[in-house]
Amino acid sequence: MRARAAYLAVACLALASLSSTLGAQRGTGESTTRTVEGLVTNAEKQPVENAVVQLKNTKTLQIRSFITQEDGKYHFAGLQTDVEYEVKADHDGVSTSWKTLSVFNSKKTPVINLKLKK
Repeated sequence: MRARAAYLAVACLALASLSSTLGAQRGTGESTTRTVEGLVTNAEKQPVENAVVQLKNTKTLQIRSFITQEDGKYHFAGLQTDVEYEVKADHDGVSTSWKTLSVFNSKKTPVINLKLKK
């Protein structure tokens, strides 16, 4: 009986220790989402207003769009860190190539600038 009580006490201490360790790890602010942003420019390196920027989730193939303002900037928030995304821009019949946001890019807000070429 005494051995069983000692075993239970050790098990409880181990669980309490594990629980506090896991709680501390959760508190580090590690998030499962990220944001991508960038600038759309023309061949003359000027910001492009009203460019349509498309973001494609390579797992689901879902596409989200963003229309740039006069500063040429775009952003997409709430992106999963374990999914690769592709991004491209179109304006007046001119497009950029698709650029990849890799799962290996660990930045919380990576920047992908897009240059339209004639």
